[in-house]
Amino acid sequence: MTKAALRRIRDEDGMPDGERVHAESVVTEDTAEALAYLVDPFSLVSEVPGVELLQASWSSERIDYDPDSPEWDLDGEDDGESDEESYDDEDGAGRAG
Repeated sequence: MTKAALRRIRDEDGMPDGERVHAESVVTEDTAEALAYLVDPFSLVSEVPGVELLQASWSSERIDYDPDSPEWDLDGEDDGESDEESYDDEDGAGRAG
């Protein structure tokens, strides 16, 4: 994927040399960036009825998986607390919002 992205960058007419060097460096370091040079997210969804893409970004990062962390609660459960309860202050008065 990286080689294909580098070819596309090298073949792109009108790209300033400084931008080209930066783009080559970025796609070499990050596969998600290489993908971004090969796939246009706007063209992916342009024909989908009811979808308007306002901004698109490709990014990735490596993180450690901790199955005990609440951040990894993939089933969406929140230990029985309802959405309304999560907005309450310590004194239970709640917040407008």
